[in-house]
This record gives sequence, structure tokens and C-alpha cells, in this order.
Amino acid sequence: MRLGLTVGYSGAKIELPMDMILEADRLGYHVVWTAEAYGSDSVAPLAWIGALTQQIKLGTAIMQMPARTPAMTAMTAMTIDQLSGGRMVLGLGLSGPQVVEGWHGVAYGKPLGKTREYVSILRQIFQREAPVVHDGAHYQIPYGGDDATGLGKPLKSILHGRADMPIYIASIGPKNVELTAEIADGWLPIFYSRKLYEEAFKPHLEAGFQKAGRTAEGFDIAANVTVALDDDLEIAYNMVKPMIALYVGGMGARGKNFYFDLAVRAGFEEAATTIQDLYLDGKRGEAMMAVPDELVDEVALCGPADRIRDRIQLWQESGVTTLNVATTSLEAVRLMAELVL
Repeated sequence: MRLGLTVGYSGAKIELPMDMILEADRLGYHVVWTAEAYGSDSVAPLAWIGALTQQIKLGTAIMQMPARTPAMTAMTAMTIDQLSGGRMVLGLGLSGPQVVEGWHGVAYGKPLGKTREYVSILRQIFQREAPVVHDGAHYQIPYGGDDATGLGKPLKSILHGRADMPIYIASIGPKNVELTAEIADGWLPIFYSRKLYEEAFKPHLEAGFQKAGRTAEGFDIAANVTVALDDDLEIAYNMVKPMIALYVGGMGARGKNFYFDLAVRAGFEEAATTIQDLYLDGKRGEAMMAVPDELVDEVALCGPADRIRDRIQLWQESGVTTLNVATTSLEAVRLMAELVL
């Protein structure tokens, strides 16, 4: 099992945790991941990090597909890859309807079809075997709509990128996870555990591998784990609960929240319903307090170093091949390196 470091996206001001990133680079972490929502983007910080590090790979978790054409995503990935000496890891995701339609102003629908076409176009661009041509339900290259000039022609990237640029997909729902296993090189689950892997994810991953005619060998399960290192276990739990409450309660509407659905699949339907009801009613503090300690332990590593040391085996037995550490603690970055690397 390898280690990654996830640094997320900014709040009101972007401040990269360069002390943790540089230490992870020194300690042999495999990859550092940046993110985006509707503030800071994932690409500019990654370029900054790439200029200041030596060997750690540079991943986007994720670049929002609705925000960019496939060609623009390919151009960006190839540019960072060449500038960094081949360190780019391209993580993609659709985000959710609220961000896609409310921020980017484009339709969210048909996520499976859009993802399949998007990745297919990226592969064409990276491989440079011929000028890119794609005639799909969601993307047409060259564009041939009624308002087209008729002047478009198939093009091949001027920049020679890596033909095997690794493509990861962030997915949660059964059909999306299956598609990820079928067409991607890796998977970026945000909430993950051994139980979720066995009961919720594994059958859909296996179905995707079977559809593609391949096995799980070489496929990277790059799962997030929040590491809250503190001698007081209650304080450690409380460091994680706001994030769980935000995602389960607030990342979507009732009936359309992928993270809520995942908590239900983990066996926490009653708690998830309470968290969502409180959060959407504006009672965010109460929503945080409604997150059960057991749910925190399901998806995070919390407490003193000895307790984290005892519980790391749960992750080593969970199917994860790259464990992405989310933390605000430099000591946690070092502890995880000690335990895993």
C-alpha cells in the first residue's frame, strides 16, 4: 500500500500546506492531490507544488469535467506532465448537480455517457495515433452542429504527451464505480472502508473489470482517509465530524446526495437522515454532533498514535493500493509514513 497526501481546495484564501507537502515528498509519499469545488481550481496549485517538489506525483482529485472540454483537460494534463518530468496523475469527476448547473451553468444529466465519451477522447489525444475524431451523443469533434461554421477539421496535439497518462475517476454510485473499473486506471473514493469495499463497492468493481476483459491487477484504488491525530479521542472525532456532516448533510438535496446514499449503504441510515434533516434546516452544529463516533471510525483514523497504529491494519486489508491521507498535522504525515512506508 502506497501513501498519498490530499490537500483539498481552499476556503476564502488559498494557503497550501507546503510544510506537509515537502515532508511527504521527502518521506516517499507516492502522490499529492489537489481539488476544486467553486473557488480555487485544482490545476494552478498543482503547478505551484510541482515546481517546489522533487519526486512526488501530482494528482488532481478532481478536475471537474463539466468545467472543461476534453481537449482542454488533455492540454492541461500534458503541460503539467512535461513541466514536472512525467509526474502528472489525471483525476476526473463530474462533481454534483448543484455545482455543475449552479456554478458552471451546464446540464448535469447523463453522467455515465458523458464520462465514457470524455475518457475516450482523452485517450485519443494522449495516444496521438491520428487526428481526433469523435461523434458521440455528448461530444462531437470536429463540431458539426447547426450553428457550426463548417471550418473545423480534425487535429492532433502539437505537444507529444505520454500515451499512457494515468486517468483516475472519482465515483460513488454502483454504475459509476462499475464504469470506473471498466475504463480508468484508478479510482478515487472519498468515503471508504473495508466494510464498504466488501459490501458496497467490490461487486461493481468486479463487474467493470469483467466488462473490460481484465483483472484488478494494475488498477489503483486510491482512497481517502482523514487522519485526526490527538491524544484525546473525543477531540479527534470532533475534528472529523464537520466534514462528514457537510457531505452527508449538505452536499446535495434530499433524494439527490451521493454521500448520504453512501452513509446509508454503510449501515447508518437513521443517523444519515438525522444529519441531513438538521443540516438542511440550518442547524449545522447539531448536524455535526449527530454524526456517530462509529461512522467516523468507519471512514477515518482518529485518536492517539497507538490507536491509529492498531487500526491501520483495517485499511491494509481493505483493498486500498494508495491510501490518501487528509490531515492538518505534520506529525500525522510522519506517523503514516512510519506505519505504512
